[in-house]
Amino acid sequence: MTVVGGTDAGTTVREDGVPRVAGIGELELESGFRLPGVRIAYETWGTLAPDGSNAVLVEHALTGDTHVATGRARPGAPEAERRAAQSGGWWEGLVGPGAAIDTDRWFVVCTNILGGCYGSTGPATPAPPEVDPQGRPWGSRFPLVTVRDCVHAEAALADALGIDAWRLVIGGSMGGARALEWAVTYPDRVRACAVVAACAQSSAEQLAWGQAQKLAIRQDPHFRGGDYYDGPPPVTGLGLARRIAHITYRSADELHHRFGRSPQADEQVIDTHADGRGRYQVESYLDHQASKLAGRFDANSYLAVNETLMSHDVARGRGTLEEALSVTSCEWLVAAVDSDRLYLPHESDVLAAALPGDVRRHTLTSPSGHDGFLIETPQLGKLLVETVLREH
Repeated sequence: MTVVGGTDAGTTVREDGVPRVAGIGELELESGFRLPGVRIAYETWGTLAPDGSNAVLVEHALTGDTHVATGRARPGAPEAERRAAQSGGWWEGLVGPGAAIDTDRWFVVCTNILGGCYGSTGPATPAPPEVDPQGRPWGSRFPLVTVRDCVHAEAALADALGIDAWRLVIGGSMGGARALEWAVTYPDRVRACAVVAACAQSSAEQLAWGQAQKLAIRQDPHFRGGDYYDGPPPVTGLGLARRIAHITYRSADELHHRFGRSPQADEQVIDTHADGRGRYQVESYLDHQASKLAGRFDANSYLAVNETLMSHDVARGRGTLEEALSVTSCEWLVAAVDSDRLYLPHESDVLAAALPGDVRRHTLTSPSGHDGFLIETPQLGKLLVETVLREH
């Protein structure tokens, strides 16, 4: 394995939340496609125990990144690196010193999903010379990557980091799909698994939402079949995809109580023609979410990880769901958000019932809908400590 940026886990200087990139070589995908020169971006927090027994893998959601919590760069690191490490993470309060996933106790790893745009090999990264001698981005040539493929890539990274087994693999939403796949694909390498706001397979409704987002991007005139890197990016289509997705991430009650039918400040919603009116507050909110994502994410990567999520079916090729899950031997935390309308609590019930042993579904109480798995960190932390991270 080659590592670019930061230092290896075994060095004496501890660095937390510093981006690193590991080369894992060629990866044969589930489709049979051989993806050359694969690189996986990751960050770590804490110190790996000599026997590797304290490793925790945190899996991000659809458009997430590797920066799960505040960190610290090495003394003398460039200012930009220090600022990035010290910035807040997306699961702040759940991961960190003294938190439920205590980085003074656990060695935490968070990887960027294969196909993403935060350092791992994806559509926006230069294709290797054997694919494109000019080094142009993969673009439309990037292959379909499944959840199972992502787990195989992470297993190669774990090997290189000296991690034989994870004390815990945890993720919410798409991260939960990856965590579940880890427990089934590598049952001997997962001691505990936490699947939060996720399910055993993407449902028909989730596939339908995914298709709408995909078409929003593909129909942008700037998309150009996915080979747009020498021109303007399809930010309009990407923004529309984000609007579609974000509606499913929040609850109807929350949108009603936060925005109702109120117009945006100084904007008139009743006008002579509909296309000349101002915005309701909820429309302004969606515009803001779209603009934020379009400023930080690649449209092709959105398509790639969206397809990865649509591929999610832990029982594919493994018999019934019960048969597929029967190979697992880890401890489980299955948790749903009570107001989630994208990953329904009933789907978590189905997963829990199919797991070997007596596994119950836990509930995160939140008005926020699917995004409650990111917001309700005190509840989730308490569940983790009481179940899969309790002292033995």
